[in-house]
Amino acid sequence: MNQASPAAHDVLAIGNAIVDVLSHADDDFLDRHGLTKGAMTLVDADRAAALYAAMGPGVEVSGGSAANTAAGIASFGGKAAFIGKVRDDQLGEVFSHDIRAAGVSFASAPAAQGEPTGRCLILVTPDAQRTMQTFLGAGGGLGPEDVDEALVAASRVTYLEGYLWDPPLAKEAFVKAAEIAAGAGRKVALSLSDSFCVDRHRAEFLDLVNNHVHILFANEAEITSLYEAGEFDEALQRVRGHCEIAALTRSEKGSVIVAGGEVHVLDAAPARQVIDTTGAGDLYAAGFLHGYTRGEDPAACGRLGGIAAAEIIGHFGARPETRLSELAAG
Repeated sequence: MNQASPAAHDVLAIGNAIVDVLSHADDDFLDRHGLTKGAMTLVDADRAAALYAAMGPGVEVSGGSAANTAAGIASFGGKAAFIGKVRDDQLGEVFSHDIRAAGVSFASAPAAQGEPTGRCLILVTPDAQRTMQTFLGAGGGLGPEDVDEALVAASRVTYLEGYLWDPPLAKEAFVKAAEIAAGAGRKVALSLSDSFCVDRHRAEFLDLVNNHVHILFANEAEITSLYEAGEFDEALQRVRGHCEIAALTRSEKGSVIVAGGEVHVLDAAPARQVIDTTGAGDLYAAGFLHGYTRGEDPAACGRLGGIAAAEIIGHFGARPETRLSELAAG
């Protein structure tokens, strides 16, 4: 392994470039449209259009799991970059403007042809759970040629979102990025993203975790699905030794950090209110990685993750409304 040179960025996030459309819905609406509550489901353009027409009033905000994490890191004052694909259309302009305005470096050129910019229809029920119907659009076309080797090598951590494992070319992009990072003496982080996503790609995710990933992010449902465990504690024991750090979130129960022989159990940070849980895991990862790239111990990293997650669930949308650097300082 090469000795790592000084990094230009703390974290490079690679993932879907998505514009979120958030709307309130009740369980009856989900049932009428055959939606699986709490899951992310990939849909085609026609299905996305039909659901959009049936939804109530919506709020459009730039999203995408890894992009949300990058925006969170910038809000903490860290240096973040993002690789993702948009089309040269209105939503592509919205996404590009928003992520750059958040302080994230985004140099990916928009596609001049092909699918339109991706969008995610997020239906938030009264219990604050979110059900997502995602049309990947241009984002699903991300491939190895979109991975900037110099950018990966110049980033302390390359962060990958599990959602992007569905499109075939993205798998090649992930492995390419991980190999470049390893060759440059950098770290690789992975978010499992969704338990249904894990169900679809369990064997491949296990291979990623065992051979390419240093820092793993997962919630309780995702980690138990990965190891087909009957309960959380069993999954926790299974993940030991498979990566350097596993940061496991448990909603209101807080998080558990497995780092080598250490296990840190952390309470959830107090949330002012719970409006929408969209992006809670993304922002937890942002706080954790911000601490990690500054040499904080695992418990301190987890506490920063909890602070960021508590902020994001207090309002609509998965980008911070309050500077996370201020919350961390307070």
